[in-house]
Amino acid sequence: MEVIHPRCAGLDVSKRDAKVCVRIASAGRTKAKSTVTTWGAVTNQVLALRDHLIAEQVTLVVMEATSDYWKPFYYLLEDGPFEVMLVNARHVKNLPGRKTDVSDAAWLAQLGAHGLVRGSFVPPEPIRQLRDLTRTRTTLVRARAKEIQRLEKLLEDAGIKLSSVASDISGVSGRAMLQALIEGQRDPVVLADLAKRRLRSKIPELTEALTGRFSEHHGFLARVHLDLIDNHTRAIEELTGRIEVVIEPFRHVRDLLVTMPGFSTLVADVIIAETGADMSRFPTPGHLASWAGTCPGSNESAGRIKSTHTRPGNPYLKGALGVAALSAARSHDTYLAAKYRRIASRRGPVKAIVALEHAMLIAIWNMINTGTIYRDPGGDFYARLNPDKARHRALDQLHKMGYSVTLTPLAEAG
Repeated sequence: MEVIHPRCAGLDVSKRDAKVCVRIASAGRTKAKSTVTTWGAVTNQVLALRDHLIAEQVTLVVMEATSDYWKPFYYLLEDGPFEVMLVNARHVKNLPGRKTDVSDAAWLAQLGAHGLVRGSFVPPEPIRQLRDLTRTRTTLVRARAKEIQRLEKLLEDAGIKLSSVASDISGVSGRAMLQALIEGQRDPVVLADLAKRRLRSKIPELTEALTGRFSEHHGFLARVHLDLIDNHTRAIEELTGRIEVVIEPFRHVRDLLVTMPGFSTLVADVIIAETGADMSRFPTPGHLASWAGTCPGSNESAGRIKSTHTRPGNPYLKGALGVAALSAARSHDTYLAAKYRRIASRRGPVKAIVALEHAMLIAIWNMINTGTIYRDPGGDFYARLNPDKARHRALDQLHKMGYSVTLTPLAEAG
């Protein structure tokens, strides 16, 4: 097999150290020479490793790691005069029965020497900072939602059915009622009268819902949950303010993305942070969709297709795309909503959402590459695409309902 990199290194990284295999293939030798050493994960050790690799004239470094343990090595080694490649551990599994850190490092070096590995996407420093902020915000938003759920369970334990009447128990009206309960107010009529705006039309229902067995014990726990919710809210607001500063170089990309139905600024921030806002890394829109895990899988053997499940993708990217797709599916008179209804009627809502995510990524790739805003084809796109098919479908539905219809073109009727 052809050797692409005669001097290649493989790193198997763990929390405490890394096993490093330097593989040197000489022209006069039939077998490459491999040397395995161990280096600590602290900064000085990694810098010493970089000097060692430079002295060995290594041209490619291939590494794999669990969790985020690869970051100290990658960020310090990427400044060296060699190429650094982070690979997915699932793509470079070693032979069964030979699973050790040393053999993994040697295996990585061998794969890299022959050009048999593909590097994972590691964004540049500005995108890394934005990604850290958006991921932390997403984590805190989910944590806040869990606290609200815990608060709702506490109210259920106290016989308070506030969530059955108010859609948001942490809103203005809900907070006022909860604060009154914590302070000792137990009269459901007084509590229901704290409702604001449209919720005042449900005062009779609120009176019934607020009749329970709320005690001092419940009040203590409710205060704990409300304080945690407020802390999460403050942290989310601080992160959002910081994101507005860091995203400034990519603001023009966000302005393009928010023109697509279903896209908010929060979703656009995540898309930019996870894809890097640079579509030159993806040769075609299909490459972007495949990398994100929104394409059908390929698993065929002996002429039989065994599975077409989508592969696991970036969870933060897929989460943001899922939110955008659900929102777009509920929009009115848009192409994405029409596409969702068209596919959901035949293949179900889950596959229809994945199809919308795929269509959105295709549009994102083209929008960022061309610098143009989203132009919606319209909710009647499929009817205009094939009017005869749309007409036959409508007639068939009417016939099934028991109607006999004669069509007259509008030009003739006038």
